[in-house]
Amino acid sequence: MKKLKKAVLLTFLCAAVLAVSGCSGASADGKTHLTFQIWDIAQRDGMQAMCDAYTAQHPDVVIEVQVTSWSEYWTKLEAAAISNQMPDIFWMHTNEILKYADYGKIADLTDLYDETDPGYFEEHFSEVSLSNVQGSDGRYYGVPKDKDTVGLVYNKEMFDAAGVSYPDETWTWDDLCEASQKIYDATGKYGYMAYADDQLGYWNFVYQNGGYILAEDGVTGGFDNQATRDAMEFYINLQKEEWCPDQNYFAETSPGTAFFSEQGAMFLEGNWNILSEMQNYPDMEGKWDVAVLPACPDPAEGGGRATISNGLCYATSPKNKNLDIVKDVLRFFGSEEGQRIQGESGAAIPAYEGLEQTWIDVFDQFDYRLNVECFVDMFDYSVQSVNNKYRSVWKTDVSDLLLKIYSGEISFEEGMDGMQEALRAAAEDD
Repeated sequence: MKKLKKAVLLTFLCAAVLAVSGCSGASADGKTHLTFQIWDIAQRDGMQAMCDAYTAQHPDVVIEVQVTSWSEYWTKLEAAAISNQMPDIFWMHTNEILKYADYGKIADLTDLYDETDPGYFEEHFSEVSLSNVQGSDGRYYGVPKDKDTVGLVYNKEMFDAAGVSYPDETWTWDDLCEASQKIYDATGKYGYMAYADDQLGYWNFVYQNGGYILAEDGVTGGFDNQATRDAMEFYINLQKEEWCPDQNYFAETSPGTAFFSEQGAMFLEGNWNILSEMQNYPDMEGKWDVAVLPACPDPAEGGGRATISNGLCYATSPKNKNLDIVKDVLRFFGSEEGQRIQGESGAAIPAYEGLEQTWIDVFDQFDYRLNVECFVDMFDYSVQSVNNKYRSVWKTDVSDLLLKIYSGEISFEEGMDGMQEALRAAAEDD
């Protein structure tokens, strides 16, 4: 058996010894009790509101929303997959969907709406959202839940102190660096904090420059592409600037923590965190805002503006004993009504096309208004989050090599070559 299959099966088998939450069924009250597992406490109320709307129409069904931490979530889900006691409904992430789909652990939902509207998925969800729920065979293994983009968060007070205009759609990488230097000179605080992350870091710069992490075949790496290398070299070299923390700093302090403790002026953030940050940092009222990502000033062919876009989906097990009922719940979760409830709760931007404003309007509750519309504006040039079925194999190697470049342990060229080899080896070992 090849290395990838061995690794995946071993993970499943090891996890099987752990306690899990199993499926529910008809109980003494005559109702069907379903479990719905998620990993984000900030979205619990939104998910519960959606469940309540469904059960109001179907009083014979009860849905319990269960919340756990990100790491515990995947440990439990893997254990449940082996024992065939998966939650009735659960969130699925693009990092994991190919593994679960390829091993038959999540149900094929391609035909979910066929009886009422065979073209439903294509009519109401974007190409990126549908790509996020596809297995290796191109079929749909989830109902799109939400969609996201990455924006630039900035401290207005630090910009004012340095006499620098706020970021807008005219900004390029040059403006990012110039503003960072002026802010550092005026305040002694960091400028842009270039964290060694993929989705919230260098991936955005690579695609803005016309490079790519994976080729169109979804297998071949792009770390030998010149546009990719140029973008990554630019991003990595930002650490050499006096206004940018090094990766040792980020090992102790996240960019978000540094920003909200007013130690740095800018960082990249996903829209999924903005609402909770406004709620958690009331002392920052009026001090910060968000903007579209700066563009590459001189991109290679195919470059320009870009932001990484990802999205979760709702999934279930093909062995669920209440599969017909669960599928009906999932149809509701993917409906305009269900997705509107999610958006109005502020949980996330609905994947359903045309409901973006429901999420934007949630921010009217605050006395100060962030430019959250920018996150929606960026969908016009969003790029699907990088993923293939080998990512669980190559992701750690790529991350380790990146940190070795930052520390000077290996040269930039050695690191890029190593990353390309990591992607090649992962595919070859399948």
